[in-house]
Formats: sequence, C-alpha cells, structure tokens
Amino acid sequence: MIEAGEIIVESESEELAEKRPFGWVVIDLVRKHPLGAAGAAIVIAMILTAIFADYITVYDPEAVKFEDMLTAPNDQYILGTDQFGRDVLTRLIYGARTALFIGLTAGFLGATIGLVLGVASAYFGGRFDLIFQRVMDVFLAFPLIILALAILATLGAGIENVILAIVIVKISLCARVVRSNALAIRTMPYVDAARALGYSHARIILRHMVPNVMAPYLIILTYYIGEAILLEAALSYLGLGLQEPTPSWGLMLQGGAEEYAESAPWLAVWPGVAISLVVFGFNIFGDALRDILDPKLRYR
Repeated sequence: MIEAGEIIVESESEELAEKRPFGWVVIDLVRKHPLGAAGAAIVIAMILTAIFADYITVYDPEAVKFEDMLTAPNDQYILGTDQFGRDVLTRLIYGARTALFIGLTAGFLGATIGLVLGVASAYFGGRFDLIFQRVMDVFLAFPLIILALAILATLGAGIENVILAIVIVKISLCARVVRSNALAIRTMPYVDAARALGYSHARIILRHMVPNVMAPYLIILTYYIGEAILLEAALSYLGLGLQEPTPSWGLMLQGGAEEYAESAPWLAVWPGVAISLVVFGFNIFGDALRDILDPKLRYR
C-alpha cells in the first residue's frame, strides 16, 4: 500500500526535477544511463560531422589523384588514400553525410508508415486486420537483405531505389509492434467517446491513438536508422546500392576489402570501424531510450 506521505514526497521530487536546470537533467541522465549517453554522443558527433563536412576537410571526396594512389597514412593523408588517390578520411567524413541521409530518410519513412498502418490495423480490425497481418507475415518470412536485394535487382541501383528498398523491408516489424500496443488503446473509454461524438476514423487514429504509441515508435525509429545505415553499406558492398564516385562506407569496403587487404589494409579497416561505431551508437541509444520511455523499466 502506498501512503499519502509517500505520494506527497514523490510529487515534490518530480516538481523539483522539473525546476532543475537543463544541464543537471543531462548530468542525471548520463549518470543513470551512461551507455545511452555514449550512444547519444556518437550520434551527435556523426550529425555534426555530416553537417560541417565541407569545413572539416580540404580535399574533394571525388577527386582522383593517380600520383597518390594507395599512399600509406602520413602527415598529409592521416588515414591514407585509396586506389584512386582519394583521401580516405575525406571519404569517411562525406560518407557520414550519405549514411545519415539514407538512414534518417529510410528509417523515418519505414517506421512512420509502419506506425500508421499498425494503428489502422488495430483500429479497424476484422477482415482488414486479418489481410494486413498476413501480408506482414509474408514480408517477415524473408531475410531483410534478401528482400532488399530482390527489390534493387528489379528497380536498379541508385540512392532513391536504395531508400525505397530499405523502407519496404522495414515497414512490417514496426507495424507489428505498434499494432500490439494499439490493440489495448482501441478499447479505452476515450476512443469510444470519440466514436460516439461522431469523429472521423482518421481523426481518432491520428489524434487519439497515434500519440499513445509514440514510445515504441521512437525506440524502433532509433534502431531503424542504425539498421538502415548497415543495410545501405551491405547493399553498396554487394554492388546494388550506391555507385561510384559517391562517398559511401559500403563502396569503400567494396573497393579495398578484398584486393588490397594485405597491401593497403587501411582501406577496409576505417570504413568498417565507422559502420560498427555508428550502428553501435544508435543501438545503445535506442536501449537507453527504451528504459526512459517504458514506465516498467523507468522505476526499476
């Protein structure tokens, strides 16, 4: 049993927490979720690198210099050059811009479309829900990379087709998770009251149901961004993603991972480190976001 005094103390502590400066809130979050803070720092660093890429490096990521081919790391080229004489560090920096654009665009579209479809499936139910779930089962039955390869083999390579392929393969999981949460919300009294007042289906879904499933949506979104970056790198490495001379971490791996593995190992090491670090950052940030937004985990 919770005593009245405990309720007052808890409410006072929450009120004091709201009055604290933003800096103290950040420090408190870092103390409680150090891995999540590290992930957020990695994500912020990637965003800043992508935004200020033009000011960080003086080299052109697409300029070919055959006289500097396969130059080992030195004072001029900190991470060395590739087989076309292009600075590896510059390609990494501009590749962050490409990865972030594809990750944010594909992750946001895939998660948002899955959010709307999942809530609509739970709200309407019946035959629509049955057919929609069977379609989602078909998509979930295929491995993500195989389905994405099939889509790109049909549509062709290119950044727009890469984003479209990633969006299609990412809709199903988000729709399934959001639907499971929306099924409980559909039976809430305020949803029945909105129906009784004659509100349209679109208004009930967007105004009363979608806001209540935002917590799982935001968690899935962070995972999707990291997975979209990894999937784009895999597709580019296999030759069905982005094409040269676009700065892409997957293309950097494709160009140096096999042929120059012994003579120029830096061609494969640094793109691999960048992909691993960024995906790791988004994943641990998503874990911390889950702990913060989930009431069951927040007070554990």
